Amino acid sequence: MRILIANANTTAAITDACAAVARQAAAPTTVIIGATPTFGPAVISTRVENAIASHALLSMLAEHAGRVEAVVLAVSHDTALEAARQLMPCPVLGMTEAGCLTACMVGGRFGILTLGQVAAYEDLVARHGLSARCAMVRGIAATPLDALRDPEGVAAMVLAEARAMAEGCDVIVLAGAALAGMDRRLQEDCPVPLLDGIACAVKLLEGLVGLGLPKPRGGSYAAPMGRASMGLSPALDALLRGG
Repeated sequence: MRILIANANTTAAITDACAAVARQAAAPTTVIIGATPTFGPAVISTRVENAIASHALLSMLAEHAGRVEAVVLAVSHDTALEAARQLMPCPVLGMTEAGCLTACMVGGRFGILTLGQVAAYEDLVARHGLSARCAMVRGIAATPLDALRDPEGVAAMVLAEARAMAEGCDVIVLAGAALAGMDRRLQEDCPVPLLDGIACAVKLLEGLVGLGLPKPRGGSYAAPMGRASMGLSPALDALLRGG
């Protein structure tokens, strides 16, 4: 099985970190392929950057259509998830979606811990229909680039906040591609389970692919057909036309 770890920003170091976590989580027969867009924001921290990254991500996914059996969106905003799920001929999971769904199987109420502002994540939880299960969303005063430059310093901030959150939730999702792998580093010192969305997505996708479900031929997630466009990449244009 080949799983694409699709970053939505142009920072290759984040792609590499997410791919490394995916390989640790994957079964021995699963091949992990990392991919980084050729255009778009360096990191995604605003709604504008997320919208721009959606185009970059879909263009990149189109290049891999038919070459992989599953896709992880390695971006904590679950950028373009619904569109990617309709576009691609294989299962697609967002990393935060996967973390939250796994959290619901681990405990009663979960928390989300991220970098920076939290409003977009509160909206994301609502779109996934999980607001009633989410006890809290918290952000630390650090950016994805801070996590790359000073992983130990950011890890200390994450641990301190996670310990405080543990008083009000049963499990914590670490939402941020730049936090990939931090759950393993901090778990021993945190009283509740910490979940990495990349690892959760890989294991869930291995199960989904094993179910052998067909691509929907009807409904809102059926593949687009006969859609004309202009100025898109050849691969993305072909998928919109149904090629």
